[in-house]
Amino acid sequence: MSKTNKAIFIDKDGTLIPDIPYNVNPDLITISEEVIQGLQLLQNNGFLLIIISNQSGVARGYFPIEALKGVEEKITELLSEHKIAIEAFYFCPHYAEGAAKEYVVNCDCRKPKPGMILKACEEHNIHAPSSWMLGDILNDVEAGNRAGCKTVLLDNGNETEWARGDIRTPTFLATGFLRAANFIVNYTKDAVKTA
Repeated sequence: MSKTNKAIFIDKDGTLIPDIPYNVNPDLITISEEVIQGLQLLQNNGFLLIIISNQSGVARGYFPIEALKGVEEKITELLSEHKIAIEAFYFCPHYAEGAAKEYVVNCDCRKPKPGMILKACEEHNIHAPSSWMLGDILNDVEAGNRAGCKTVLLDNGNETEWARGDIRTPTFLATGFLRAANFIVNYTKDAVKTA
């Protein structure tokens, strides 16, 4: 069966919401107006919205895996107030040097590996080449590129290592979330016109 859906795979911390390291307190979660506008634009242009997030705090023993449910619920609540629907939330709890033994795994899902994106594509009938990974560090870009997506790096100061390479080169470098969303929509429309 051919895959027909297109999606935006969105990194959570530093992209969708402000990066508060290892935060699982729903009361500290906020979403900026620019992110709201960008997500509305993407959703209105037919993209499924899917969160793809490394959550090594579980493996490090900082919080139980159950705490992520409250984070997911809070994000869903904040976005639903603006009629924005998150199709799915994928997170990787693993970290090879963690403290919680059951999550000390060298997995295929922790970004920059593409496992979460590939799983989402399979479970939601998503065509990867028509989809985008949007994140704030080059590990997000690499995961998206490895999965066969186009990629946007949100250049907001969170990438500090800048370890470059072909697989870590984004399709577009954006200085803001709304600019990223506008680029994706325009790129997609142009691609349809020239097809």
